[in-house]
Amino acid sequence: MGVDLSASHRESHDAAQAAREVIELLEMLWERGRDAVSPAPVSTSQLRVLYVLERGDGINLRTLGEALGAAPSSASRLCDRLQALGFIERAPSEVNRRERQLRLTSRGESYLLDLRVRREEALLSAIATLPPTTRRALTEGLTGFRGAVDAVAPMPGATRLDETARPA
Repeated sequence: MGVDLSASHRESHDAAQAAREVIELLEMLWERGRDAVSPAPVSTSQLRVLYVLERGDGINLRTLGEALGAAPSSASRLCDRLQALGFIERAPSEVNRRERQLRLTSRGESYLLDLRVRREEALLSAIATLPPTTRRALTEGLTGFRGAVDAVAPMPGATRLDETARPA
């Protein structure tokens, strides 16, 4: 018995479309949360810098640029604004005196924590309206999706969902 590839392809297409729609909704929620956390909200690119530094404390600009898929000069400009906001600091490298290490400051860590709390509150209010079986299915589906993304396009410094209790 052969597998109906067209049905499989259609299911994948439908799932991709549903995921895209959810991502667009999440982006709108995320923007609201980011605007509420700080009077000087960071851009999406700057937020990516904060996430990378959170996972790779003490990395240099070259490594940051590689993680972002950007030139070190572009990464440096992103860091300039984040440093001006007090979210990151540049310190001399302990290994190479010519390099600077990038680290989140306590203010940067607090920003990410507050942002995650606001985002989780927004998600909880929506998820709480779902019936228990749908919530379980959502958890299972998102966990599977995360594993599939990790397998196809792992994020630099990312941890597996089941290895950390902290939401992304």
